[in-house]
Amino acid sequence: MTGAMTFTEPAERTELRAAVSAFASEYGQGYYRARAKEGAYLTDLWKAAGELGYLGVNIPEEYGGGGGGIGDLAAVLEELSAAGCPTLMMVVSPAICGTVLSRFGTPEQRQRWLPGLADASSIMAFAITEPDAGSNAHRLTTTARKDGDEWVLNGRKTFISGVDVADAVLVVGRIEDERTGRLSAALFVVPTDTPGFDKQQIEMDLLSPDHQFQLFMDDVRLPADALVGDPDAGLLQLFAGLNPERIMAASMSTGTARNALAQAVDYAKERTVWRDTPIGAHQGLSHPLAQMKIETEQARIMTQFAALRYDSGDDAGAGEAANMAKYAAAEACVRTVDQAVQTLGGNGLASEYGLGAALTSARLSRIAPVSREMILNYVAQQSLGLPKSY
Repeated sequence: MTGAMTFTEPAERTELRAAVSAFASEYGQGYYRARAKEGAYLTDLWKAAGELGYLGVNIPEEYGGGGGGIGDLAAVLEELSAAGCPTLMMVVSPAICGTVLSRFGTPEQRQRWLPGLADASSIMAFAITEPDAGSNAHRLTTTARKDGDEWVLNGRKTFISGVDVADAVLVVGRIEDERTGRLSAALFVVPTDTPGFDKQQIEMDLLSPDHQFQLFMDDVRLPADALVGDPDAGLLQLFAGLNPERIMAASMSTGTARNALAQAVDYAKERTVWRDTPIGAHQGLSHPLAQMKIETEQARIMTQFAALRYDSGDDAGAGEAANMAKYAAAEACVRTVDQAVQTLGGNGLASEYGLGAALTSARLSRIAPVSREMILNYVAQQSLGLPKSY
């Protein structure tokens, strides 16, 4: 028998997880919640993580990164989330933008942006969603036209994370093919201080330091080198960033589930109501918590598998696995946080534990960055070969 399979992460990643877990525990859920209530970002944690090399583990070494893969970066986000410090900017800046620029950026673009994304001196947001084009990237109306040596960008975006802390935004738009006249996808790096680029914060019923914005681009003039990669490969470049996005979202969900489960288990071991028996001895609580452990571990394994497929260069296989991982992790997260609240009873909604706020953010994981329904469409059509429903 040859080629034996292994489900053990490499020793380097195990060590990375332990280091990030110890680092994140110095901040914890209290720090995250306090910053969110102040309307501020996790700046101290972000800068320290960058200095320690955690934000750039997937960035090539020649640009100041660790030279690892998306699996390594996903492990970092999972451990941050398990310690109570999930942040969407890990999904956006080093994962989506860092991956796209590493794979498709010009040497000048890589040198300009990747070192900063790795050491936290720069943050980049990502803008694809539009008011009238949520899951359908083919209906994007943000367009760029050539004017001499410049691009002129016009359009709107919505639900864009972290624009308030970003130095630039990687904007997905469309340009006209000079040969066919057809519009094709294209990506542009847009510094946030560019004239004509404006943002407006969206008020959310969500306690998070990652704020959401609408973007307005009115005749935004960009240099020729703002265009990323090959305009004929726009969709390929876009999906090269979206698979890591799904893997990272899954890791944030499994980390959040682990955090909620740990709190529920600790509480169930200590809380007594009838006689001197801890409530965790009762199957009405122990069995649901055991189910959540099983479902979370299943999602973690699927996420690690998706990362392995992506890091091995299998973009097609990674697409299926990343979507499945994101779905499984979101479901595990929602169910686990809900069960944690049920285990703690009234304390489950006390600010001290942070589970009430986690209910909202966990529910968001079913919607963003891609809805569970669109994942089911993908699996039905791409994995099962069923007819397209839309």
